[in-house]
Amino acid sequence: MPPAVLDALRTTFGFPAFRGVQADVVARVLAGERTLAVMPTGAGKSLTYQLPSVMLDGTCLVVSPLIALMHDQLRAAEAVGIRAATLTSADDNRDETIARFRAGALDLLYVAPERASSEGFRNLLGQAPLSLFAIDEAHCVSEWGHDFRPDYRLLRPLLDRFPDVPRLALTATADAHTRADILEQLGIPHDGMIVAGFDRPNIRYHIAPRASTTQQIADVVADNPGAGIVYVQSRAGTERLAESLQKTGRPVRAYHAGLDPAIRRANQAAFVASEDMVMCATVAFGMGIDKPDVRFVAHAGLPKSIEGYYQETGRAGRDGDPAVAHLFWGADDFAKARQRIGEVEPARQLGERVRLNALGALVETAGCRRAILLRHFGENPADQCGNCDNCLNPPAATDATQVARKFLSAVFRTGQMFGTGYVEQVLLGQSTERSMTNGHENLSVWGIVEGEEAALLKPVARALLLRDALRANAHGGLEFGPGARALLKGEATLSMIVPPKRERRRRGDASGGSEANPVGDPLFEALRVKRRELAQAAQVPPYVIFHDSVLREMASNRPATLAALGRVAGVGSKKLDAYGQAFLAVIKDH
Repeated sequence: MPPAVLDALRTTFGFPAFRGVQADVVARVLAGERTLAVMPTGAGKSLTYQLPSVMLDGTCLVVSPLIALMHDQLRAAEAVGIRAATLTSADDNRDETIARFRAGALDLLYVAPERASSEGFRNLLGQAPLSLFAIDEAHCVSEWGHDFRPDYRLLRPLLDRFPDVPRLALTATADAHTRADILEQLGIPHDGMIVAGFDRPNIRYHIAPRASTTQQIADVVADNPGAGIVYVQSRAGTERLAESLQKTGRPVRAYHAGLDPAIRRANQAAFVASEDMVMCATVAFGMGIDKPDVRFVAHAGLPKSIEGYYQETGRAGRDGDPAVAHLFWGADDFAKARQRIGEVEPARQLGERVRLNALGALVETAGCRRAILLRHFGENPADQCGNCDNCLNPPAATDATQVARKFLSAVFRTGQMFGTGYVEQVLLGQSTERSMTNGHENLSVWGIVEGEEAALLKPVARALLLRDALRANAHGGLEFGPGARALLKGEATLSMIVPPKRERRRRGDASGGSEANPVGDPLFEALRVKRRELAQAAQVPPYVIFHDSVLREMASNRPATLAALGRVAGVGSKKLDAYGQAFLAVIKDH
């Protein structure tokens, strides 16, 4: 890498070296090549176009899907001295931005795909030099992808109108099929793809069946003192859960598409600025989150796909510090998902079933969660990662085939019209007025489950629903699914995980809070207080000033001069000038 590039990296961003594949991507961009970079969240994708933007003549046009995301990235770019602007419907300085672009006074210009694909905007771009096209969240271009945005497929005419301008597509979430589609749709050669891998080693994955969801989520909140996101499946559910979590003493807000736009914006702004807020949200709280210090993500129900799960959990720990991802699922999640698949157009049903089966494998495995995730994206990981629930506390497995057959027999003999609870009562021989009226106490399956088998009934019912051996009908009754026959005829078995008992953890243990931040270090805490003061004065989130990792290095090395402080990773020249003396004063006081 030429010395000038490394010098710009150090001066602008404060980094002594590139991370991962950043250097390969930047080298291709500076050479004028077309590139698709598949890099995990937190791997520094934005740097791969921000650094070239300050080194190349002209303006880098960044296509990004959400206004909130653009504004977050704008703040971060301006904080390191990059001349940047957004051109969105939410901006009231449109004329000023256009004038700056025409004058060549912008390094970066962020726009949405809807604007970028318009003829009028293409004409505007012809009025000043362009250095680069950067298409962020590029998986949105693919109909095969989980987050399809039709306007992304209209970008090709814009790109082709400026054939000599290099183009860089960026995504953290794309399987092999989606990657091939991105290359085709954006005119990038197959040898222009750089795949960094999908592993997020700092995220610890935990997956468990739902029991008492509110209490399970409250435990996650209590165990993790930093900021967190809880994904809920319904709008009303986000508000109910947010209200319940207020009892934890943490600041909690709700976010969903049905809220008044002003309230949504205020809640998102409060979350981005906070260091300990919990946001209960639907997936509408999505790609617009560019907050690096999220310490946990929890799912209060099944996500829509492995890709969705990967992307949503990837919003934790983007700063590289330890983070945790919890998923609480129920068999009814799979039943509802299969019903939804039956309602989509036939051409999409196969792909949707593949995605659902992949989720089933993830939640049901007794092996490494991370290995399941990474294999889904075409990687060949080690059998154990050492940082998921199954690797840290391996579950026992039991052969539940006989209990499964008894359960299926009871469903059949009661007419395939009753729910899980009633079928359990029949198998346990628990007499009720309903069972007497129906004459079910005379059935051969009455009371045939006892002892240790009784404890397996609920997890067996969940497993049968997950494997589509049972389905819930419109009235909530259980009926046979395609997987029932093989079990009943002895052609299939049911091996099932026995989840280890969850021990109550001390606050902070789950997320690695004590690992991520030197809790109890007075200097580190004082530096955080100073950062908070400076952030409030500048009206930016604290992480825009410095990440926690930067403060930790300050607390560890205790630089006494501006020159020494400038050698701390993440302290670029502009931030050194703006904040250096303030942080040196805190260090001197300690």
